Amino acid sequence: MINGPSRRALLAGTLAGLALPAAVPAGAEASARGGLPVRPNILLILADDLGWGEIGSQGQRKIRTPHLDRLAAEGVRFETAYSGAPLCAPSRCSLLTGLHAGHGTVRENPEGGEQHALTGADLTFAELLQLSGYRTALFGKWGFGPEEPGQESHPNVRGFGEFFGYITHKHAHQYYPEYLWHNGDKVYLGGTSYAPDLFRERAIDFIKKSGDDPFLLYYASNLPHSPSVVPGDAGPYQDKPWTTQNRKHAEQVARLDRDVAALIETLRETGQAKRTLVLFTSDNGPHREKGVTPWLFNSNGPFRGDKRDLYEGGIRVPLIAWSPALRHRVESQPVAFWDVLPTMADFAGVPLPAHLDGRSFRGLLTGREVREHKHLVWNRPHKAQAIRRGRWKVVRFAPHISGAGPEGRVELYDLRTDRSERHDLAAAKPDLALELSEELDSAIGPDPRIPYGLRTEVTADQVVVTLHNGSSVPWRNVRLGLDGRRKRRAHTVPVVDPGTAISVGFPVQSGKITARAEFDAKGRSHVFRRRHLGQTGPGTLELTSTG
Repeated sequence: MINGPSRRALLAGTLAGLALPAAVPAGAEASARGGLPVRPNILLILADDLGWGEIGSQGQRKIRTPHLDRLAAEGVRFETAYSGAPLCAPSRCSLLTGLHAGHGTVRENPEGGEQHALTGADLTFAELLQLSGYRTALFGKWGFGPEEPGQESHPNVRGFGEFFGYITHKHAHQYYPEYLWHNGDKVYLGGTSYAPDLFRERAIDFIKKSGDDPFLLYYASNLPHSPSVVPGDAGPYQDKPWTTQNRKHAEQVARLDRDVAALIETLRETGQAKRTLVLFTSDNGPHREKGVTPWLFNSNGPFRGDKRDLYEGGIRVPLIAWSPALRHRVESQPVAFWDVLPTMADFAGVPLPAHLDGRSFRGLLTGREVREHKHLVWNRPHKAQAIRRGRWKVVRFAPHISGAGPEGRVELYDLRTDRSERHDLAAAKPDLALELSEELDSAIGPDPRIPYGLRTEVTADQVVVTLHNGSSVPWRNVRLGLDGRRKRRAHTVPVVDPGTAISVGFPVQSGKITARAEFDAKGRSHVFRRRHLGQTGPGTLELTSTG
């Protein structure tokens, strides 16, 4: 059967606060764990509809991407990286939350309906790193509505201290928008500014203003999504014997390459390069929209399908990890978008939330052994689903979808010998196809996470501070209280077990209220902080990082 989104349980302990971990000297050199900096800056660059084969390091010959090719030649190039879905919104949800689209909040694009959104039950990598003292920012495409400040799906509320860009999916189709959002305010542009240029300059300014505290910069360009719009002509592709749309699409990819180069150069100029891990990827396979023909560019490389398909061409994406601390290597072990949050938590030293679908691929950056996934799962409710286990992959279509009959259709492929998915083995191996289909059914269902984080509530006479242990390990020597003069009133408990919470009330006093939790987990000391500005009910959060 094809499963739709499940009803979500309310997770009251969502994070939107800040944390200060044990101090690490600014500019600390690589640790013994893999040769990467201790608590590095993280720059995550996400392209929009860039195919696996649209960069030179993966075979592209018509479009030049020299800067991305250099990153691939110097860093770690993942041959088998997967997006969270074959289209935008569910893929980005998977990237942010560490859940595949069989568990995540957003499992489909808003096509023909209301814009899908994250909820207060979601926990993003930005919230985790902000808890850990990272300065956080998002420039570009968010992709989840509604267009309202302060609501649960807004980037500021989901952990980004600064946001500049598009909130909704459809708004990001406008390269010369009438307005963009800066945090909770609309910035009116009058349709005269090319948005990717604005994102690049904001990102450069953010990097230049970085101090000793680590930063997370999520650079979500809308290049090279349709329509094929660039300032002026198609540059070096203007005289190519292609359609106008294809010429400008090639220039979109080239502009993205130059934007990446500008960010890397800024890291070098500011002395941040050695302290920064750069991850470059794309949200799904290449598009064939508004006149663009991906087969002209071999945009999906050797793979079948493109955007919206659950064949490899729709979900196999480029992934490059770069840092001066990394040595070049090509990694073949499969990784997926839902691995990004666990990997960031690993670098930041934050206790990992329990019941995620992902696992850290930090060890793969240096060639250490990392346990492989039991399986990888993709889900398009009421349309199609797929599961990969080792060399085997099942693609399953709902009734009357993509030529499937009234009973639907199941296809089985051996990716070791048939990476282009041309030889369906379902009829030859019916037992294996059934086994994988049953495993796919069991992998799709409700969100499995449990509440995690620090929450405050102010009543008429007290501040109630609640700490939720949503990890899989006990948090010991827990001190729960308020910062400033009230810190001395901290309440101490020996342990908060996984899946449990502790709440303590403190007298209300004038001035700003900052909740604080200190605890030990797996031999490491942690400090979580959350600021509360409201006077009654759940707090309004002050979303500036204190590092």
